[in-house]
Amino acid sequence: MSEKYMKEYEAGFNPRLVMEEASRCLLCHDAPCSKACPAGTDPAKFIRSVRFKNVKGAAETVRVNNILGAICARVCPTERYCQLGCSRSGIDKPIDIGRIQRYVTDSEDAFKMDILESKKPNGKKVAVIGSGPAGLSVAGYLQMQGYSVTIFEKETKAGGYLRYGIPEYRLPSIVVDKEIKRIKKLGVAIETNHPVEDVNALKKEYDAVVVATGHSKGKMLPIFEGKRFVKTAVDFLHEAKRRKGNIKVPENVLVIGGGDVAMDTVTTLKLLGVKQVTDVVYETFEEFKASKKELSGAQEQGVSIIDGYVPVALKGKKVVFEHRFIKAKLEVKADLIILAVGQYTEANKFGFEVNKLQEVTNGNKNGIFVCGDIAPGGEKTVVYAVKNAKEVAYSVKKYLGGK
Repeated sequence: MSEKYMKEYEAGFNPRLVMEEASRCLLCHDAPCSKACPAGTDPAKFIRSVRFKNVKGAAETVRVNNILGAICARVCPTERYCQLGCSRSGIDKPIDIGRIQRYVTDSEDAFKMDILESKKPNGKKVAVIGSGPAGLSVAGYLQMQGYSVTIFEKETKAGGYLRYGIPEYRLPSIVVDKEIKRIKKLGVAIETNHPVEDVNALKKEYDAVVVATGHSKGKMLPIFEGKRFVKTAVDFLHEAKRRKGNIKVPENVLVIGGGDVAMDTVTTLKLLGVKQVTDVVYETFEEFKASKKELSGAQEQGVSIIDGYVPVALKGKKVVFEHRFIKAKLEVKADLIILAVGQYTEANKFGFEVNKLQEVTNGNKNGIFVCGDIAPGGEKTVVYAVKNAKEVAYSVKKYLGGK
């Protein structure tokens, strides 16, 4: 059943459909959709370009504002951002901005457009730890400003959660490869199989260091500790993507959690052919954390979703739940239990304290910055990683004396 997992779930626009969708745009003055994009991708401008058949101009708008434009086009929860602000919503439904952006970035690749370029080297060196969306983005932005940037990645391939966490049907590995190739073409060096344990030692070799290790570890609830039939969603999704869906999964699986990672997990399970997938969620549907698109995709696949319950005990392979608001219990027995109850970062071992510029302030760590999921505040999405990368690149440049 790995064929379903490997096939991109949502079809892209063809030239006729993209023109039809772009023609629905109201060409708003001071467009709210552009204001609502965390990364400043400027949907109003690139949609206008598409509408007037200037795909190259649209690609330039996307890429200059969002260095991971092809990835965000596929995985960004647009319903929370640009499409939420779309003026068309008051008439019928918002413009499908994500798929228009996907068409634009696919065209960029098809026509071999080479939009981004780096300035003349300025003699300063910057190290970036981690090659997820934040690490790739901050490295690219700094390299374009003339810095010599090297990314250190502990895995055998670059990409972080983009490569090992987001399922293939949502984000094909070939798209990740192409985005990384663009960033490397700017001059960024990527050292894989290279974990970093001592940030201070790295700082002695580089003028600045950016730590962008992300939330790469899945949380384990105490009642499930040490159980062989329990794994985290992070580990499951990593294995499924690494092995291209060729993994053995029992026919009855219980997933606990209700965010986008949980939806990725349950949908992956169904695409792999699992007959019974049950998802028990802490939040009620009114509180649901997952995007509506991800939730509806899981429901279309036939996932059983039960909301408002908390796991309180484990009896063999049977989990006992209690409802948060009413006096009710639920018992679910499964051959495999997958926890999607949050993630944490390995960067905790460094004990960072940061200021508003996201520079580490404790100890003698001047010139060390944090970026992405491990930075304070913000949402844990790819588009917020790009936004934060821009901010950190500015802070690094300010620290090193740039204008």
